Amino acid sequence: MADINNKITEEAIQENTLDAGIQHVNNPVLDLPQIVKKYLQKVTSYMQKENSFLFTDGSATVEVKVVSDEIIRVRLAPHSQFLEDFSYAVPNADQHVAVYAFQENEETYSVSTNTVTCVVNKGNFHISFQDRDGQIINRDHSPMHWEENPDFGGYYVYCTKVATESESFYGLGDKPTQLNLRGKRVTNWNSDTYSFSFNQDPLYRSIPFYIGLNGGEAYGIFFDNTFKTYFDFASEVHDQTSFWSEGGELQYYYIHGPHMMDVVKRYHSITGTHYLPPLWALGFHQCRWSYYPESKVIEIAEGFRKRNIPCDAIYLDIDYMDGYRCFTWNKHYFSNPKKMIKSLADNGFKTVVIIDPGIKVDDNYWVFKEGKENKYFCRRGDDYFMEGHVWPGRCQFPDFTNPDTREWWGTLFKGLVDVGVAGVWNDMNEPAVFGRGTFPNDVRHNYDGYRGSHRKAHNIYGMQMVRATYDGLKKLNHGKRPFTITRSAYAGTQRYASVWTGDNVATWEHLRLGVLQLQRLSVSGMPFCGTDIGGFSGEPDGELFTRWIQFGVFSPFMRAHSAGDTREREPWSFGEELEAINKKFIELRYKLLPYIYAAFWEQTKYGFPILRPVTMIEQEELGNIVREEEFSFGDKILVSPVVNPGQLTKRVYLPKGQWYNYWSHEQLSGGQEHDISTPLDQMPIFVRAGAVIPEFPVMQYVDVKQVEVLKLLVYYTDTEVNSFVYEDHGDTFAYEQEIYLEKKFVVKGNKNNLIINQSVDGLFTERYETYKIHLIGFPFSINKVMADDHSIAITVENDIPTVVVNKDFRNILVN
Repeated sequence: MADINNKITEEAIQENTLDAGIQHVNNPVLDLPQIVKKYLQKVTSYMQKENSFLFTDGSATVEVKVVSDEIIRVRLAPHSQFLEDFSYAVPNADQHVAVYAFQENEETYSVSTNTVTCVVNKGNFHISFQDRDGQIINRDHSPMHWEENPDFGGYYVYCTKVATESESFYGLGDKPTQLNLRGKRVTNWNSDTYSFSFNQDPLYRSIPFYIGLNGGEAYGIFFDNTFKTYFDFASEVHDQTSFWSEGGELQYYYIHGPHMMDVVKRYHSITGTHYLPPLWALGFHQCRWSYYPESKVIEIAEGFRKRNIPCDAIYLDIDYMDGYRCFTWNKHYFSNPKKMIKSLADNGFKTVVIIDPGIKVDDNYWVFKEGKENKYFCRRGDDYFMEGHVWPGRCQFPDFTNPDTREWWGTLFKGLVDVGVAGVWNDMNEPAVFGRGTFPNDVRHNYDGYRGSHRKAHNIYGMQMVRATYDGLKKLNHGKRPFTITRSAYAGTQRYASVWTGDNVATWEHLRLGVLQLQRLSVSGMPFCGTDIGGFSGEPDGELFTRWIQFGVFSPFMRAHSAGDTREREPWSFGEELEAINKKFIELRYKLLPYIYAAFWEQTKYGFPILRPVTMIEQEELGNIVREEEFSFGDKILVSPVVNPGQLTKRVYLPKGQWYNYWSHEQLSGGQEHDISTPLDQMPIFVRAGAVIPEFPVMQYVDVKQVEVLKLLVYYTDTEVNSFVYEDHGDTFAYEQEIYLEKKFVVKGNKNNLIINQSVDGLFTERYETYKIHLIGFPFSINKVMADDHSIAITVENDIPTVVVNKDFRNILVN
């Protein structure tokens, strides 16, 4: 056959589309332009190019590309002219798969790997995906189609798939709704949504990746399209789910499971994982719009230290700048920022500052002058600069899709880094513009050489801004890991930044929404995520703030933040009783830092989500579809935040297996619900039997004290359970050269004894020499503990048998 990548002539297109493939849609009342809806017709021929298979109906072409054993990419070219293969989300879509096969029979073509088969039906061009046993996991309801839109000369592209009766859907970022998206229709268009509400859509991020759970088998669909996209999960039609966009290419990745965890891991294999954050970034952070002047910042810092409440970072919002000009200081409020930041650092505080994309139009302002001279700012279709009003007033905006602009932007942080700033928070980068919402569609973008309008670049604008920020800080920090946070994001942003859920509200509904949103973000590939603890707008009472702090302990990113027109809300703002409870839980965060750090390492190295909904833990149980408030942090600790006022007991579901109440050490059976006491100073926390949980001593900030003995909590099990502890420098990229320690513990028990084995991988040398091991939940009296055949003395601490052993042990026997 002819090379079907060559553009087909207009005459050939018209000749081929005279039959049943076209629907003409117009509106005689409004006299709108005629819209042509075109469906794929029967397959007429195919060709193979290495691991890509190209199928055509004589006019349109579909590419089926084998990306890996478990991932297959599908692309549609309506007139057989594919767009350039470029993606900000997927740095490399070619993983050099060696084993795949192609078969043709009378009715179908099949492209197979060792794990999954993509079947193309010749007669109707439907595409389906099967597992190795031939079970259909996902299939088209109708052939892919498109609409030629004369308003912008491009296409609306559509894909509609079958939604089985019991199928449920998860992911798509931080949509503020139930975890299961079935029955919902949602939009991806990054939007500044102050004080958003339940079911409001869209919000700040566009993550066009969802997980389908069909008969206990999971798969993923990643629709890599940066235009405004839509997803309908059996909302309009009960047995169909669809996704479509207002432009660009219909390109999606089918990601095989069968487990939800597998799907998320494989999604990360193409979009990347989050780099390992500096350890201090996992501590407690305090923020407000705004802490100023300098005396107020110092007062807040001293408030933490004199009360012995741990905290690692204090944030400066827009009021630290001179007239809201980025990369400047307000000398009236901060006369000597370097001295102030050093004072904070000497007291254990990192300083994080906000940077927005709007650059004030001011020829005496060096940032604007450089940007203007080098043509780094966005232009409209008429070639005038795009201007809009944000905090500084009249502003222009860098085109972060231009690599030269990103390089320049990264250099601008030198002054901030030189005075000691440790982290950067990118805000307003949807991009947000006062009055009009965002940029007009005719704004032009470089798009790394693949030029396009703002319709194409809108959803990745914030991603490319924080990419420039991350790259700049990485160069300036001389080997130290950057800390960045962004409000706006697209798929793949996890390679550059953490996120938070934006301008939430101080209500119990928003506390529960945060519980849902962080689980959704985690399974959508955005693992380092958090909420504004206490709510950004509105006024929480003390109970709500305290319950939010408790949830924050088990949020990957833990930051309290509030608007300037609200009362201050530090952990001590609601009286001594609640201050003590808040302190207790923030201290718990610091005790659990080695466990939390290990969960981040699992994400970085293996692509595991940090927060895992119960549905992910037990996807075979259909009843878990409605369970939304329980989730695990890593795979050993499960929590159920209290999200209702005055609640003194909570009915909590525990997944199958044995669990321990963290507070009482009571053993509870999984696979059922339990009534758990929830006084204000407790939140339901459970540890999986057989877990080894490392704990630090309470410290006021990361590295304030050297850990001389690492505490290990070992929970009895009558099965075999693996755990691990991860250690490294805590703030460098040396772990990429294997300068780390990954310690694997295997715990295996029966009714008479328990064995703990340890193996170590990596080249890092820890500072401590011993473990203090607490033996929890043993059903027999412990008479003897042997470590590598040497008897170890047993003591008792808080009614728990405890032993101290050398960190290099290989085998411990408890009987």
